[in-house]
Amino acid sequence: MKILVLTEKPSVAKEIARVLGCTQKQKHHYEGPKYVVTWALGHLVTLAEPDDYDAKYKTWSLEDLPIIPERMKLKVIKETSHQYRAIEQLSRRNDLAELVIATDAGREGELVARWIMELIRWEKPFKRLWISSQTDQAIRDGFAQLKPGTDYNRLYQAAVCRSEADWLIGLNVTRALTSKFGASLSAGRVQTPTLAMMMNREKEIRDFRSVDYWIIEADLGSFRATWRDPKTGDTRIFDRARADALKAKLQGQSGKITQVQQTEKQIPHPLAYDLTELQRDANRKFGFSAKQTSNVLQRLYEQYKLVTYPRTDSRYLTSDMVATLPGRLKGAAIGPYAALAAPFMRKPLTITKRIVDDSKVSDHHAIIPTGEAISLATLSADERRLYDLIVKRFLALFYGPCRYDETKLTVEIAGEKLYASGKVIKQAGWKEVYGTADFSDPDRDETDASDEEASQLLPPAKAMDAVTVKNGRQLSRQTKPPARYTEASLLSQMEKHNLGTPATRADIIEKLVSSDTIERQGSLLIPTGKGAQLIELASEELRSPELTARWELELERIAKGKGSMEQFLSGIRTKADELVREIKTSSAAYKPHNLTGSKCPDCGEFLQDVKGKRGRYLVCSSRECSYKREADGQLTNRRCPQCHKKMEIHTGKAGKYFQCRPCNMVEKLDQEAPSGRRASAKANRQLIEKFSDNAPLGNSLADKLKAALQEKKD
Repeated sequence: MKILVLTEKPSVAKEIARVLGCTQKQKHHYEGPKYVVTWALGHLVTLAEPDDYDAKYKTWSLEDLPIIPERMKLKVIKETSHQYRAIEQLSRRNDLAELVIATDAGREGELVARWIMELIRWEKPFKRLWISSQTDQAIRDGFAQLKPGTDYNRLYQAAVCRSEADWLIGLNVTRALTSKFGASLSAGRVQTPTLAMMMNREKEIRDFRSVDYWIIEADLGSFRATWRDPKTGDTRIFDRARADALKAKLQGQSGKITQVQQTEKQIPHPLAYDLTELQRDANRKFGFSAKQTSNVLQRLYEQYKLVTYPRTDSRYLTSDMVATLPGRLKGAAIGPYAALAAPFMRKPLTITKRIVDDSKVSDHHAIIPTGEAISLATLSADERRLYDLIVKRFLALFYGPCRYDETKLTVEIAGEKLYASGKVIKQAGWKEVYGTADFSDPDRDETDASDEEASQLLPPAKAMDAVTVKNGRQLSRQTKPPARYTEASLLSQMEKHNLGTPATRADIIEKLVSSDTIERQGSLLIPTGKGAQLIELASEELRSPELTARWELELERIAKGKGSMEQFLSGIRTKADELVREIKTSSAAYKPHNLTGSKCPDCGEFLQDVKGKRGRYLVCSSRECSYKREADGQLTNRRCPQCHKKMEIHTGKAGKYFQCRPCNMVEKLDQEAPSGRRASAKANRQLIEKFSDNAPLGNSLADKLKAALQEKKD
């Protein structure tokens, strides 16, 4: 008898099959003496659509909401149904005694496999492969230590709850908003509070009023000192007259150092990466989007096997990994990392609770190198940069803290107290890995950063030393509004408010961008006019991060066997009903933010300027009208020879051309060949292909174009 192995992707199936000795390659699976390895293509099965329950739901209607099926159904995804059918046929083989779930070791991976198993009606025994890297050794060890599949029933329940909650809340609220206000308005359990958080920040910025202030700084020759308010300790002076008076009072005056404080401080090494922290760092350093980081990281994990499981929320390692760390260190000690790893190659590693802590690891440990050797030249530029972050963070774990002396001087001049501080590194510690001498905390949230006195190299000093103000400076400043979110800072806030999981946050941001509720402007994420209106129309409760955070915590409780699946889904159904009723009774109105001055040629309503995957389009604002054209297309008086409607004029690589949107008819503005030349057959063929807008031409249209061109040649 053989064992069926179900993986999540063909690439993973190929590697597992190789390790398990499955050398017979079939169209939909690999086979060997003991195992048959097949694959999904991500999700092959999903929750059924509303019209799968009742055909009337094909039309969106406010009266039909909420849609709350008594029992949620599953359906095979049409685009990948061929692979599902192949798995279904394999499952009927009499020589397969059990199944091994080898999908990604996480909540979504469990759902991928279990939904397939449910539809193919798998009733034989099944086990779970749970590994954190894709190396050959990890695969062999994992198959030697397979766990009962039922051990993960609670994880599966949590995944079902997440999926059904997103369907019940997201689908009902989106349909209700869209039907009520006549616009495409997408809302959801996580995306709406995330958008609300961004709108709150936007309101703070809009309401902010900048205020001038001044800082008084004294140049004392060998160092600088800054005045502070004796009552508040604030360096800022909001009264210009007071600032002028202080500067004049200190100018040219002598004083003395009244206090010298010198303390040794240290900054411990940063924790290892989880997915969110890695996404933040990659965004800050390289401008990567969260989704880009996830995609590159997945390649490093699956294709190159260089790093451990990516979708983790832990920044610690487990005690059973300690014995593997020297090997991982050795594997990473190549190229620019060899010298950094050298100090630890011939002595036992120092392992602290800041590196290994079983109590702070849930499903997966932190992201670290696997120890697999590779030529760095084989990696793309993005892969190389992300791998560099992971390796350096891993190496930094074994270096000591950065130690430095901090000196603080208090100076008294003309009855006023000024302060100076300086820092001198005594031992670089983990900073040696990065070759930097800054004193910032690598784990500090950038949204919490505040102005600090500049550090300087202070001269040897002792109390009662005399000083003289060589020059007084009055620095003019203005208070600044809160910063707009970058992907790094938004990820931090999503994590802080427990919005989504490390595996889903990047997709939430991309969904907000694709729905035109936020947009990227350089490194910033900024809500659009549509996003601002959506937040006003959405329920206040759904906008609150607290509600979604409670749901996320309950999902974690269910996964750990402490929560109730039935109670959670009952609450979600009740909430979906409440949210829809609130929208139905709303007296609010939606005003499209992107109306243009142009009117639709079909119905006369104003056109909206919307973003599409291939650029900007002008779309009729009436839901009953389907008119749509590219934003650069201008309507002309030229009539289409087929449908006789007005054609648009566009500019392509070969010049200007006319196009009829309803029937896709294309005519070149000037089809005459240069004097004395006949158009070649190849040019004619290219003309037909080029101006067909990359859409398949019907035979009649193709024939007409060819006939017209042949006429020109003759």
